[in-house]
Amino acid sequence: MERKHSGARKLFGTDGIRAIAGEAPLDAATIYATGLALGHSLAAKTSNPRVILGRDTRESGPWIAATIAAGLREAGVTVESAGTVPTPAIALLTRKHGFHAGIVISASHNPWRDNGIKLFGGDGFKLPDAVELAIEEEILHHAGSATAPDPSTLPAIAGNSAYKLDYIQFLLDSVPGLNLKGRNIVVDCANGAAASIAPSLFRPLGGNITLLNITPDGRNINDNCGALYPQWVAAQVKERGAGLGITFDGDADRCMLAGPHGNIINGDAILLIVARDMQARGLLTGNVAVATAMSNMGLEAALKRSGIKMLRASVGDRYVLEMMQKHNAALGGEQSGHILFPHLSTTGDGLLTALVVLDLIARSGKTIDELTADLKVFPQVIVNVKVREKKPLESIPSVAEKIRAAEDELQDSGRVVIRYSGTEPLARVMIEAESEEAMRRNADAIAGAIRAELGA
Repeated sequence: MERKHSGARKLFGTDGIRAIAGEAPLDAATIYATGLALGHSLAAKTSNPRVILGRDTRESGPWIAATIAAGLREAGVTVESAGTVPTPAIALLTRKHGFHAGIVISASHNPWRDNGIKLFGGDGFKLPDAVELAIEEEILHHAGSATAPDPSTLPAIAGNSAYKLDYIQFLLDSVPGLNLKGRNIVVDCANGAAASIAPSLFRPLGGNITLLNITPDGRNINDNCGALYPQWVAAQVKERGAGLGITFDGDADRCMLAGPHGNIINGDAILLIVARDMQARGLLTGNVAVATAMSNMGLEAALKRSGIKMLRASVGDRYVLEMMQKHNAALGGEQSGHILFPHLSTTGDGLLTALVVLDLIARSGKTIDELTADLKVFPQVIVNVKVREKKPLESIPSVAEKIRAAEDELQDSGRVVIRYSGTEPLARVMIEAESEEAMRRNADAIAGAIRAELGA
């Protein structure tokens, strides 16, 4: 049995600051204060600090980028931009070009009205919790006293296209010799950051590649497409008679797949096939792979059959990475399709994940369905409950009682994982069980108790 409860800090969640664009904590004053606070933090450690920016396709991205850049420049920081690029591109470019920090303006898989600020250190990794907390304290101090400029008066931040080409070359270099000739593949770019990369990336690889959702208008990002709606690309694969579907989220750090029969292949299945391939090639250090509390028991069983031990981290790629570093693991990831290859990248990268899988398929001579055929998943349901506050769930008697009842009933035949989202006002109720009836009954009971006590 497993249970994870977590609260949230005032600004930073598990993936930076995220909110409705224009509303606190993503209002102009707080954004400007974020630039100031990060700038002061960098200036205290180095002379002439440099920062690189990137963003996804949301209509709020340009003014947020201009506002945070104004704060950075006020603190003495030189600011450059890669324009519209995936989150992992900024992680790579920060490290490769000696920037002292990288900033991504994105709300990942969230709706278009939301946006966010993600921070990377000069090493290309997300900033540690302690550093984010120190920056948060200064942001809260400055947000009330600093006078932010009117975003409409700020000049747009021009992107340097050379950085985008740099990132594309990195991706191609990660799978040398990959040739997709004769393959029929559908790629859904979610009208997000992948749309700015995919045409140039896939063109040199050959094959019949159909690129969909590559015309972002600022508001259609993740709109019933992308990794949050993998059934969309799955239907397209079946309709077009393709052999594989690939879909990304808004900032392209996640990747989900679809098979030729319209079947969805999530991050668990990707972890399984990549772990086995890395093991066969002597690249899976310690025969260990790191997943999270949300990964299916079926993945754990399938890895065990191959002599691979699966460790479970808290949900969030930073926590997966922490456990990977602790155990010197060469592979980790989440059911959502956020996969980490530390020998290639410092953060999850959906485009890189797609290329790694395509390379694996090409070398194995097998279809995606053949590679994942023995993954037998336990019935699993996730119920999201919108909450008005993130009160510790174990402190609410009616909720704690329903959780205990589910754990007592399921025991060794299932799992109960209850947690708050780190990026949205949601409580997530995940139940996994051999019995689908028991799974749904317990999930509904716990979700109902949370809704009654904390429902928005």
